[in-house]
Order: sequence, then structure tokens, then C-alpha cells
Amino acid sequence: MLVFNVTFKCRPGMRDTFLEQIMSAGIIDGARGEAGNLRYDYSVPVDHADELFLVEKYRDAGAVAEHVRQTHTAKLVELKEQYVSDMILEQYEAPEASL
Repeated sequence: MLVFNVTFKCRPGMRDTFLEQIMSAGIIDGARGEAGNLRYDYSVPVDHADELFLVEKYRDAGAVAEHVRQTHTAKLVELKEQYVSDMILEQYEAPEASL
């Protein structure tokens, strides 16, 4: 299983709008509906007003490759260009039992 922790550092005052756009564009439902997706969850840090955190879990590298090819992923890339000033991506391999 592959796990990604993504921290989006949004432009000042844009985090909530970014999250609203993600939700209204169907990105969350699209990602969660992928066959190899095990988790796709956003959260809002209480002490960082311009950050948004995402945890993604995929069955394997093939599932990640399929995720990257989806139209909802392309839409997220577009939204990031508009609302995000920086992004930190951490990738881990984890055993299936750590779901």
C-alpha cells in the first residue's frame, strides 16, 4: 500500500475557497470511487490558517498511476495553480494491516 501525506500551503485567505472548489468539482468523490483507492481525506489544521492536509492511500503503484490519469486529478492540478503557493508531498509504503 502507498500512502501520501500532502500539505497544501494556500495563498493567504484562500484555503476555504480551495477546499470548497475541491468539493464542488467532485474531486473527493472521484478519487474515492477509484478501484485502487483506499483513503482520500482532507483535513484543516487548527493552527495553520492557510494550510490544507490530504491523506491518500492506494492499493499499489498501478492504482496511483490510474489516479494520476483521471480528469478529477487534472482538475485538482488546475485548482492548485490558482489557490496554492507551495505543496509538501510525503510518500510512504505501508503494509495492508495499517489501514
